[in-house]
Formats: sequence, structure tokens, C-alpha cells
Amino acid sequence: MGFAHNNVLHSNHFHKDWQRRVRTWFDQPGRKLRRRNARKVKATALGVRPLTLLRPAVRAQTVRYNRKVREGRGFSLSELKEVGINRKEARGIGIVVDHRRRNLSEEGKKLNVERLKAYKAKLIVFPRNAKKPKKGDSTGADLEAETTRTHLPLPDPYVHEAPRKITDTERSFEAYKTLRVVRADARYAGVRKIRAAKKEEEEANKKK
Repeated sequence: MGFAHNNVLHSNHFHKDWQRRVRTWFDQPGRKLRRRNARKVKATALGVRPLTLLRPAVRAQTVRYNRKVREGRGFSLSELKEVGINRKEARGIGIVVDHRRRNLSEEGKKLNVERLKAYKAKLIVFPRNAKKPKKGDSTGADLEAETTRTHLPLPDPYVHEAPRKITDTERSFEAYKTLRVVRADARYAGVRKIRAAKKEEEEANKKK
């Protein structure tokens, strides 16, 4: 490698001891087995409880992803109040609570209230002492009912309709024009109201 003119001297490190910097991952199969065994032990320790906690169905953020329904952090306090579940009691029966969450739409709130009601209908609370069941514990035939450990699935975000013909009304409907007219009406509502009131006042003065 030659050097010419008044340039910066090269400082190339061609003798890096790269073998000391290589990170191997030979324990991947062993770790996979360890994680699987740990999940089995945890599932056994849980008894008949569901494997996962119940979380609300929420819409993903931004216009790009809000068509997607996913699990949220926890149910809001107003949703729990609708179903009649105490916030402290909820955590004990496998329901996650998020005290910061607010319901911004009636549809979203209704969806999660129905989700809680469905969960509550299937819920079996085994008493600690079978001879002295406490308030809220299941009794009688409920304790002998068949149990499942799978969680409630998320609702379908789309309302599926059967195929049909497009009607004449739908074909003649001009969506863009309708939106523009409604927008203009909302924009000039105040000005038109003032103008109409002024006109009425002028006509009243003429009659006098």
C-alpha cells in the first residue's frame, strides 16, 4: 500500500482477533426444552385456572391499523362497573384491570361488557373450604361442570354479509358530493343562522 501526497495516513486494523468476538448459540435446543418444561410446571401449578388472564378487545392505534382488533392491557373501571365486578375482586378471578384506560366509544365499551358477561357466565370459583363457601363461590352442580383452560377468543372485527345485488339507490348515491355538502352546511351554519335572524328582523321592522 503506497502513500502519496499530503493525505491522511491509513489506520486499517486488519489483524482483529475476531474469534474472541464471535457469539455462539449452541444451547438453543436445550433452552427451548427448558422453557417448555417450565411452561408445563407452571400450567400444572395453576390447577384448573385458565392459562392466560382475561384482557379486553381493543382497536390498534392510528388510522393505518385501527381495523385490527387486539388484546388490550386491562378492562376499564366503567366496564367492570357495568357487569358488577369489584376492581379488587377482578384480579382474583383472572381479569386484568387498567385504571388509566377510558372508553371513547359506546361500541367498544359494549363489546368488552359482553366479553366480561360471557366470561362471568362460564366462571367457576372453587371455594377454599368446601364446607364453608364464601360469597361469590360456586356451589352445587357448578362445581361438577366440565372445565376448560382456554381463554375467550377475540371477537371478529368484521360484520360479514351475504353477497347481494347493488340496489339502484346505492348505485345513484354520490358519496363524495354528499360529504362535501354536509361539510359546507356545518361550516356555514353559523353565518346562515345570523343571516336568517337579520332577515326576520328586517321583515318585522317593515310590518311596523
